[in-house]
Amino acid sequence: MSLPLSKYVWFDGKFITLDKANVPITTHAIHYGTSVFEGIRAYWNEKNLFVFRLNEHIKRFRKSGQFYNISLNFSDKIINDAIIGICTKNKIKKSCYIRPFYFVGDYGINLHVTEKAPTNVAIFTFPFGDLFNKNGITAGVVSWRKFSDMSTPPQAKMGGNYLNSIIATQEAKRNGFDEAILLDHNGNVSEAPGENIFIVREGQLITPPLSSSALNGITRDAIIKIARNLNIDVIETEIARSELIISDEIFLTGTAAEITPIISMDSKKIGDGKPGNITKKMMDEYTGIVMNKNKNYSHWLTAVY
Repeated sequence: MSLPLSKYVWFDGKFITLDKANVPITTHAIHYGTSVFEGIRAYWNEKNLFVFRLNEHIKRFRKSGQFYNISLNFSDKIINDAIIGICTKNKIKKSCYIRPFYFVGDYGINLHVTEKAPTNVAIFTFPFGDLFNKNGITAGVVSWRKFSDMSTPPQAKMGGNYLNSIIATQEAKRNGFDEAILLDHNGNVSEAPGENIFIVREGQLITPPLSSSALNGITRDAIIKIARNLNIDVIETEIARSELIISDEIFLTGTAAEITPIISMDSKKIGDGKPGNITKKMMDEYTGIVMNKNKNYSHWLTAVY
């Protein structure tokens, strides 16, 4: 899928044109997946462009590399300024997706990665709307399991980790579903390939704990906080696969997916086959927040202009 990338990208401290952002074929990340990334959204509300939870994304950006001793050799402030700068340099005045990433560079085939391994940092952006149909999608549990802390740290947003997501997505698509749901190593619900999952049962929001190999998602955290501020009970607990199809509602959360309803699970209709009331409430609240219409959450937004 070709993306309408911005003319200018940020690469190792400088704004350069996209065609000049090149790396050698001996780049370690190409061979071994030693790359760290974030997905960040910015929203245009006809007055300004607002980056959602920028500080939290930058904090996780650095922590992900620390799991593997991969160094981010720029300060948080420099990364912050670069993300804002990539929007202003490209004169972005529409909602967009921002992808910062850093990776082990020209390091040959050495598997002993240390803090001294050379790294490169890049940031690009492109216009972005809905990832999924907001009227609801279908999903199915796949045979592949989500990796766990017994093999690879699930809380690290590493390029190599997402091979698990790719193979799960491929199976789901072959089975005719829009999205996959992965189980953890114990057979409980973990998450989707790129999203966290919530179910609604008797007015309560229930989501898998981090011990089920669920990513500590920034949008997941936002929904938990929003729901509790609305006096909706939120429970983090293990969810058996069988609980999915008897849920009143199901939705996914993620930077790209935002809040996406699941209206069919394993070919069985969820609720009345339409987004449920709590799901729609979360969607409305989230949209109001990212568009800076809810001043109670304005601290989650960073203005670009």
